[in-house]
Amino acid sequence: MSIEGVTPSPTPHRLGVHLVDDGAVVGVYAGHATAVELCLFDASGAETRVELFGPKAGVWHAFVPGMAEGQHYGFRAHGPWAPKKGHRYNPAKLLLDPYARGIEGHLTPMNDPRAQALLSNKDDTDTAPLVPRSVVTAEPGGSWQTPRPQIPWEDTVVYELHVKGFTQQMSDVPEHLRGTYAGLAHPASIEYLVSLGITTVELLPVHAFASEPHLENMDLTNYWGYSTMGFFAPHAAYATEDARAKGAQGVLDEFVGMVDLLHQAGLEVILDVVYNHTAEAGWGDRTLSWRGLDNHAYYRHQPHSPGHYDDTTGTGNTLDFSHSRVVQMTLDSLRYWVEEVGVDGFRFDLAATLGRTGHGFSTRHPFLVALTMDPLLGGSKLIAEPWDTGMGGWQVGNFPAPMAEWNDRFRDKVRSFWLGDMAKGARSHPTAPELATRLAGSSDLFGHSEPPLMRGPMASVNFVACHDGFTTYDLTTYNGKHNEANGEDNRDGTDNNRSWNHGFEGETSDADINAMRRRAMRNLLGTTLLSAGTPMLLAGDEIGNTQGGNNNAYCQDNEISWLDWGLHPWQADLRATVQHVVALRRENRVLRPAEFYEGRDPHPDDDNPRADSAWFAASGEPESEDWWEDPATRVLQFMRSLSDRDEPDALLIVNGSNDAATVVTPPDDGPDWEIVWDSAWESPVGVPSEIVKPGEEQVLEPRTLRVLLSRRS
Repeated sequence: MSIEGVTPSPTPHRLGVHLVDDGAVVGVYAGHATAVELCLFDASGAETRVELFGPKAGVWHAFVPGMAEGQHYGFRAHGPWAPKKGHRYNPAKLLLDPYARGIEGHLTPMNDPRAQALLSNKDDTDTAPLVPRSVVTAEPGGSWQTPRPQIPWEDTVVYELHVKGFTQQMSDVPEHLRGTYAGLAHPASIEYLVSLGITTVELLPVHAFASEPHLENMDLTNYWGYSTMGFFAPHAAYATEDARAKGAQGVLDEFVGMVDLLHQAGLEVILDVVYNHTAEAGWGDRTLSWRGLDNHAYYRHQPHSPGHYDDTTGTGNTLDFSHSRVVQMTLDSLRYWVEEVGVDGFRFDLAATLGRTGHGFSTRHPFLVALTMDPLLGGSKLIAEPWDTGMGGWQVGNFPAPMAEWNDRFRDKVRSFWLGDMAKGARSHPTAPELATRLAGSSDLFGHSEPPLMRGPMASVNFVACHDGFTTYDLTTYNGKHNEANGEDNRDGTDNNRSWNHGFEGETSDADINAMRRRAMRNLLGTTLLSAGTPMLLAGDEIGNTQGGNNNAYCQDNEISWLDWGLHPWQADLRATVQHVVALRRENRVLRPAEFYEGRDPHPDDDNPRADSAWFAASGEPESEDWWEDPATRVLQFMRSLSDRDEPDALLIVNGSNDAATVVTPPDDGPDWEIVWDSAWESPVGVPSEIVKPGEEQVLEPRTLRVLLSRRS
């Protein structure tokens, strides 16, 4: 079969395949190639090759008449086979379009002997039967024009979930929808999310991805999805059978429909995106796309040895953000997901890699500047995981506004205060100032902007658990990881858990131990939700979900990772607690400040005695330097106030000791206090109101967090 009328593209700068009148324009970057062929496949799998024009600034291009929605295609690139110079061209390898909006078919797993042909070598075996196809799609269909919720940062509560794992065992979702985009958008799922009070769902990777060869050899799969095969295509396996039967367009439309339905419920959608590396892994692994098109341009190489990758991600390869085409591809992908698909923002995996130059990380990296200044993307929610595995990879606090960042110091110090120190008798660091800094928004990390304090506490995404590591329940139940199911003899996963099993490793029927664990969970989650900053909850933490002590369940697509919705009474109580504390945060601006505290009186013109923030000892006396620096200090009071006199003041009291604590409410001339939550409560439901006057004593049970709000007349 031949195609007549192929001509140079009128828009050779436009990458990907885009439908126009009577056909499509095609563009692909392969700067070091000597020729590139577009390969078109019919329903029988027969292949027609079209030689592209170029290169024009490294882009190979054409207008191809007759190309339409649903067309399966790929590329073959000709050029030098010179691995020592970083070039690995081999036209026997059928390559995915880096800009493909749809991907159909299966990648042959490496435990299949035929898959050896996929490896980056000079083998002339045709890989077309072994790889999926890029697919032409039209603009997304459906009613996706629902206005975005546009939740202000100070009102945001992020909920990190896995599309499949969230509904795979949710009985209220019809069986054929469980584990799918449509399942997440089902009324039962949406009702649960809305009733919990969260505002923003953060989806673990949904870009098309593949499993790593070592997992395939162990008959495991990549469950989390941090192994991207296409930055523009939604992962087809999460779509319903009906959508997949319609092809790539059906998958895309189901994804867009999910976003729209979540928007209709007032929920934002953030995607966890993995632009730091690809599924092609190390230099000798599979050739699927970028490696075959321009290995030297797309990937970071060691400066004096272009035949070897400079890996700052721990995956075998790292995309090279010093190359303009990598920056362009990433920005084009982000704009596509916002403008055409409708998502509200992104969480950038290993984001330090995205700001790396030849001299290390730079806050002024062209990609970061372009991202934050872009008129479309700059208004989205942008969250950095501010580290990678390379030298100088920990960059917490160094990303530019308006980006927010995961705060791992919050995670570690809060875990240590409520768990690690308790296991040691609550007599060791971190001291009260460390916890206080986290409660107040981590200005030590996010306040050193120019001008100072410009980013505000919302730049700190506060969390105690995420997909990577122990769940909150497992933090209270296991001292060590239990990753045997991962097939690596429990060597994988971190040992820096800062957890405490409360005297018994794993599940137990001991009522006292279980009661302590439940209180510890309430302390961890309460601290997250009541601290200044942007709180993030791991899906299932509100019901005490467990992974059986597996702190690296990336390869467990089974009951280890899927949420179990068969709740015991204590789990329902924990969910009610989280709902209650989220509601307190939502209904009281004093618990979600948009600016850093300055320790000043917000009401200088009246006789109000309360500053915007103040710290007090258990005695009710203001803090002192000696008290702050005493490692034995485990009881503290944090008072917060706003300039709006119609808003209540708040008082957080922390008893981080193993003994009951008598605490004197700060003796001032302000209004009375009402206890609105105490982590000693198994459930907030039905707890009678209790009023405390300034200067009055109150007793806190061991290891508790209490919240009081001032009563306004």
